[in-house]
Amino acid sequence: MTDSAPSRESQLAAVARADRPPADYSGLRTALISLAIVVVLLLFWEGMKAFSAANNYAVTIGGTEIDLTIFNNSQLPHLGDIAASFMEPAQRNGPPLYQTLLDAVSFTLVSAIQGFLIGAGIGFALAVLFAHFGFLSRGLMPFVVASQTVPILAIAPMIVIWFGRAGNSQMAIPVIAAYLTFFPVTIYTLRGLTSVPATAVELMETYAASKLEILVKLRLPNAIPQIFTALKIAATSSVVGAIIGELPSGFQNGLGIAILNFARYYNQSPERLWATIFVAGLVGILFFAFIALVERLVVRWKPKESS
Repeated sequence: MTDSAPSRESQLAAVARADRPPADYSGLRTALISLAIVVVLLLFWEGMKAFSAANNYAVTIGGTEIDLTIFNNSQLPHLGDIAASFMEPAQRNGPPLYQTLLDAVSFTLVSAIQGFLIGAGIGFALAVLFAHFGFLSRGLMPFVVASQTVPILAIAPMIVIWFGRAGNSQMAIPVIAAYLTFFPVTIYTLRGLTSVPATAVELMETYAASKLEILVKLRLPNAIPQIFTALKIAATSSVVGAIIGELPSGFQNGLGIAILNFARYYNQSPERLWATIFVAGLVGILFFAFIALVERLVVRWKPKESS
């Protein structure tokens, strides 16, 4: 007679499968969606160029003629031409464009990282002060908000002049980047620090916990998701700030100067400007992805540590 009851090994395997957490495919889904969006945009890019060329760069809709010359080769080059421009000299008898852009990326990225760290540090410090001292929050928060209403292009030349007179012109670029990064870190960190349940704070106070202990053991862990949201915003803002800061700085290296130089000769060679824009966007995306990767590691580690 054959025993139909499952063996001990099969029972243990079933329990192991039941206890195993479900596979997380969110990262793969995000990558596939992003890839699909890129493919759609590329097809739209080339499709509009083909459609415009077939209609002599003009189309009539409802009796109104719409000019489509923006899609001609002198305004919007083919994607293949943009890709080929990376191997062509950026200037006459100069190195290939990709080498010029790599040098520019290294200069801009260093300034962006410095500005990111400075802005994140200032933003975190302000958030901690505002969370513990309500009168500072009420008195200074309007000025923090107002600082972001002033156009950065109006402030950047003044910062460059100030640091130039102080003998450290290059430091002006990270400071300009920090100007754009400290605000989201301040706002999101403050929200995370102050969203702790009042009962949890009262419980720690009954155990004679100091403000520092409440900050480190309660408020800060609660604010971690908000802090990383701010850091991801600040990562892209720091790249934008570094590029803007390079324009009035006078330095001849960096993505900002490359964009400015290639824009002057856009009619002769638009491919170089578009290639530089794509590289600048890629730098911001990679910086954002790096912070997102760190967030994934920290958030995955935090519950295990607190259990």
